[in-house]
Amino acid sequence: MNIDWQTLGAALALMFIFEGMLPFLLPNRLRMAALTVLKLDNRSLRMMGLGSMLLGLILLYIIK
Repeated sequence: MNIDWQTLGAALALMFIFEGMLPFLLPNRLRMAALTVLKLDNRSLRMMGLGSMLLGLILLYIIK
């Protein structure tokens, strides 16, 4: 299995760009969202993480 390091690096860079947009553009809303997440139980957080991973896998499948 060959790893395309350039594509992996570009994907990582895009992840950092998208992750940084919310705190840069809407810091107060991010703070409120973080407080809301703190109130969630572990099961809910795990389900959100699972949903996010599955959505990512589906998008990768569609793109490839």
